[in-house]
Amino acid sequence: MVSATIDDVAKAAGVSIKTVSRVVNRENNVSDRTRKKVEAAVKDLDYRPNLSARSLAGRRSYLIGLVYDNPSDNFVMRAQAGVLEECQPSHYGLALHPCKANAPDLVKDILDWVHETNTDGLVLTPPVCDNLELVERLQQEAIPYVVVSSESQGAAPYVMIDEIAAARDMTEHLLSLGHRRIAFIKGHPEHQASTLRYQGFEAAMEAAAVAIDPLLVYQGYFDFESGEKAAKHLLSLDNPPTVIFASNDDMAAGAMNVAHSMALAIPGDIAIAGFDDANLSHQIWPALSTVRQPVRSMTRSGTRYLLDILSKKVAAGVRVQIQPDLNYVLKLRASTTGQSEKV
Repeated sequence: MVSATIDDVAKAAGVSIKTVSRVVNRENNVSDRTRKKVEAAVKDLDYRPNLSARSLAGRRSYLIGLVYDNPSDNFVMRAQAGVLEECQPSHYGLALHPCKANAPDLVKDILDWVHETNTDGLVLTPPVCDNLELVERLQQEAIPYVVVSSESQGAAPYVMIDEIAAARDMTEHLLSLGHRRIAFIKGHPEHQASTLRYQGFEAAMEAAAVAIDPLLVYQGYFDFESGEKAAKHLLSLDNPPTVIFASNDDMAAGAMNVAHSMALAIPGDIAIAGFDDANLSHQIWPALSTVRQPVRSMTRSGTRYLLDILSKKVAAGVRVQIQPDLNYVLKLRASTTGQSEKV
């Protein structure tokens, strides 16, 4: 079967080749009526632009780069899915660049990769996006980027939920169940979200006039192992907590594993809550109460805005908060309520 060409699309839509190119590349100066005609022809003919030809013609790679250093595979997989959902309809590819945020050559490593791949724009995630030297260099070299799940450190758009409000709401849920000895496992200290989630916890405890026992606050690193380590410490205290609120689901799962190994009933002996609503949150037993952070929606919204920057629909170098299509939601399950989630 012969693949459709741009000429075929132009003929089917009754427009010029240049107009088809503008629609495919998400450029301005095309009416909604014409855009819909071209998009319909693209779909009917199953037209797929030749990325090599597009790249040579426009000196662009038609690649979006996702840069990350996150110990949670759940976060990374959902972030990738969100970027791809926006890239594919616009015929962009996705390039992945895992890195170590504390590496001494981080900035050089990322910039070298961008130049080698000729990546058109970047989606940055924490803690990479919190590196001020990196964002300054990206701005100096006019490399478009957006930040997901953190505030922008420079003049760039960012998308995030209200981390403080989300953590506060979960803490209020735990307080409503009668818990007063609430342990909190902090996230990785280099992630901005870690600080914000702890601030939400503090705000709820202060509003309820419940003192935070410093012995019940433990430093984690957003991975399963640090959740296990935290739980072993917390549950061995002379006066242990009645509930553990972990800053993400991976650490909550680690805490739950320790509770099971100690033959503790969940939530009878120890209740456990997490943050993110990763797939594992409803795959483990009992199902985990957590905050659904819409990572997929956030990266999708951020990527959509980045593509608009590349097509010059919006200006680059502007610090603006992008609202995700979805907001956070408390998912209250058996690990705190003792009952199945209400649908």
